[in-house]
Amino acid sequence: MLASNKLYILITGCSPGGMGAALAIQFHNAGHHVFATARDPSKLLELSKHGIETLTLDVTSSSSITSAVSSVSSSLPPGKGLNMLINNAGGIYAMPVVDTSIDAAKNSFDVNFWSQLATTQAFLPLVLSAVASKSGPAQAIVVNHSSVVSEIAFPFMGIYNASKAALGMLTETMRLELNPFGIRVVELKTAGVKTNIISSSNANACSDRLPDSSIFEPARKAVEMAMRQESLLEIGISPEQWASEVAALLLRRNPPSIIRRGGGAFLFRVAAALPRRFFEGTLKKMTKLDVVEKMIKAGASPE
Repeated sequence: MLASNKLYILITGCSPGGMGAALAIQFHNAGHHVFATARDPSKLLELSKHGIETLTLDVTSSSSITSAVSSVSSSLPPGKGLNMLINNAGGIYAMPVVDTSIDAAKNSFDVNFWSQLATTQAFLPLVLSAVASKSGPAQAIVVNHSSVVSEIAFPFMGIYNASKAALGMLTETMRLELNPFGIRVVELKTAGVKTNIISSSNANACSDRLPDSSIFEPARKAVEMAMRQESLLEIGISPEQWASEVAALLLRRNPPSIIRRGGGAFLFRVAAALPRRFFEGTLKKMTKLDVVEKMIKAGASPE
């Protein structure tokens, strides 16, 4: 790729096995300069081996964000700006809404919503510099990684659903407000991708369980199984395929404002447009809510 077409791209949440890491490699292999970030720098060693520039960035820490902005500013060539900011960092919190810890819910919103806003505000001057320098075909883009759950509510993931829905609306508002400044804003509504996000959820990594007082006690075993989402672990496309498809769209001269990729993306788009009753049965089976309903109505505890 010609140097004049090289883009400078920062991606948050680039831990191994995730979509951020796959995107970083995809953009790097296409000849662009990638700043791959993660809270734990030891998780970025593999990306460093690819020749990708890595930075420590905890998106929930204002001091870490400030430090990352300073590092990127120092690394950019004179007259260049940050062509693409990809707010990818996020995490799943699984628990019935009525049993949700308010502190845990706030932490989830910090990671999935507030950090995206804070990171965008901090890096915006560098993105505006890319507009002024007119460097590359995709001159200045902010990308927020949402999910299909921003439109389709998955049971036992109410806080995660809500945080992604909030991010979706924030992204749409940003798209309107930043357009006059020459900045495009894109939302990634991702469906099934085989990453480690489920295994790193609170239900799996932290072994969170229903509280003893839960109204779901008669179906405890089924609910906790649904929270672990084991049936969804092998559903979807590979991170590499997802990254290839998403990167190709983001590198267009006029990228779409919403990118839907991942296993079942088209199905979820159709489902979101239909009355809820048309898709509810399939959703209940997918998330084991049908099993939970039977147990609750029977009033019987699982064996």
